[in-house]
Amino acid sequence: MTKKIITDEIAMKRAVTRMTYEIIEKNKGIEDVVIVGIKTRGIYLAERIAQRLNELEDCQIPVGALDISLYRDDRHDSTLDKEPIVKDSQLDFDINNKIVILVDDVLYTGRTIRAALDALMDQGRPKRINLAVLVDRGHRELPIRADFVGKNIPTSLNEQVAVCVKEIDGIDEITLKDLKK
Repeated sequence: MTKKIITDEIAMKRAVTRMTYEIIEKNKGIEDVVIVGIKTRGIYLAERIAQRLNELEDCQIPVGALDISLYRDDRHDSTLDKEPIVKDSQLDFDINNKIVILVDDVLYTGRTIRAALDALMDQGRPKRINLAVLVDRGHRELPIRADFVGKNIPTSLNEQVAVCVKEIDGIDEITLKDLKK
């Protein structure tokens, strides 16, 4: 398996900054905006976007975490026949009538985002949901697209995109692994 660094720490920071400006521009400011990161790496990217919004707009944006494990349609265990147990609110703020910026690290098939949308709707009724992803690698199985993309990385099905964040991995980088070699 070969591994190639696609994006380093500086390029990741630029991508997050660009996405932040796009969020401000598309929403004509940040009034009623809340940010929700999908566990695990989406949470750290959501926090970085919120920090950058705070620096640019001088206000605190609520940031929440979303665990979508019970909403996945691609689980392969005995719980598939059972109704998912909806946890108490995973967000400590109200998303009703808010503009939710849903954040994830990589957009691939769209199944993670579909699960996240289901989980969000169990939390309330947002005014609008926008999707921000650090990497869009294509190969969608569902009709889902990102509103804010840090980097488009066209891939083959034999490749894997890995996003590393300092908070977990000790380094900020995006790598592409060829699973065939």
